[in-house]
Amino acid sequence: MLHSGSADAGCVVSSDVCNGSCTKKEVSVTSTAISMTVGIISNTLALFILIKAYHRFRFKSKAAFLLFASGLVVTDFLGHLINGSLALYVYASQKDWETFDPHKSLCDFFGVCMVFFGLTPLLLGSLMAVERCIGVTHPLFHTTALGSHHVKRLLGLTWLLGLLVALLPLLLQRSYQVQHSRSWCFFRLQGLRDWVDMLLPILFCMLGLLSLVVSLVCNTVTFLTLLRSRVQLDRDYHRHSRNTSHHSEMVCQLLAIMLVSCVCWGPILITGIIFSLQDHGEDQTSYTHMLLVVRMATWNQILDPWVYILLRKAVLKRLFQVALRLCSPHLTFRFQWQGSTLGSSRMEASSSVISRPDFICLQGPFLPDTAIQSCSSPPLTADERPPFTDI
Repeated sequence: MLHSGSADAGCVVSSDVCNGSCTKKEVSVTSTAISMTVGIISNTLALFILIKAYHRFRFKSKAAFLLFASGLVVTDFLGHLINGSLALYVYASQKDWETFDPHKSLCDFFGVCMVFFGLTPLLLGSLMAVERCIGVTHPLFHTTALGSHHVKRLLGLTWLLGLLVALLPLLLQRSYQVQHSRSWCFFRLQGLRDWVDMLLPILFCMLGLLSLVVSLVCNTVTFLTLLRSRVQLDRDYHRHSRNTSHHSEMVCQLLAIMLVSCVCWGPILITGIIFSLQDHGEDQTSYTHMLLVVRMATWNQILDPWVYILLRKAVLKRLFQVALRLCSPHLTFRFQWQGSTLGSSRMEASSSVISRPDFICLQGPFLPDTAIQSCSSPPLTADERPPFTDI
């Protein structure tokens, strides 16, 4: 999570401490605290829902998707907690980096967290899209090759890849840089740079864009496959409802995650590439734009958990019923009328049987093949009655 988006775009000073013109400082601190709190609560609620669903579908094909989704929510939760705490500490220290971080160790840690918790959710989103695409198009291969231990291993490798990209500047002795607003640290985007300083942010942005493209392609293939399956199984309602309902729920969640990621992360990834290739110097307009796209990126980890909270099967079913009622009230009234007519006919049939017991008489217990005899027939003697026990 990029909590630097809460920094005020119009308050950029050259000194370490903001002067009296920084009137939006309190608003920025409050915005950071609110964003951090909302993100932690949302991700905690989403994680509870996913864990509950995982225990229900632990040995089914949905378990792999739920493991990936839980890993994404845990990553977003830690991003809110760690990056939010660092941002609040920077504001509490009056952004005086030279005083509380003379060796730039905190800035390097802040930059590593920003890159890791920014790139890893994008990688996990693309991995979830690939998993669903394999599960829909090749279910047998998915069952054998994507067990729970394989999914956990892929989660670990994804986190390691994100951590490697985040640690790459430190491994190449390129420390992170305090950005123009002095509220966050990121790749070196201004000042003296060489080709390595330009390559590192480009690598980060290209991996993020590649994740979005992979998600788009896999989700499109999955959606088309489910649509074709829906057409083919239209005559077999029970088979259709069992095989595609969970797939439809997961695809809706993936499409929402992809849409949120594209809207939130697309601008900052493109802006990062532009800033890496061009030196904007002290251009205030450029850094105001940079803060705007960073602020948009902060909403990705806030909106991700609400995808799993809102786009569940029960909620989607309720929304579909509401939409059907609003779009075609005549059709809904017809369905309700037919259902009530059927129910009333059943009530009438049952009441007729109860109110007129002289028409039929059931001998013996209510077994499947028990014969129905007329009450006018002579009763059986004690020796002729079958030895049934009373139920």
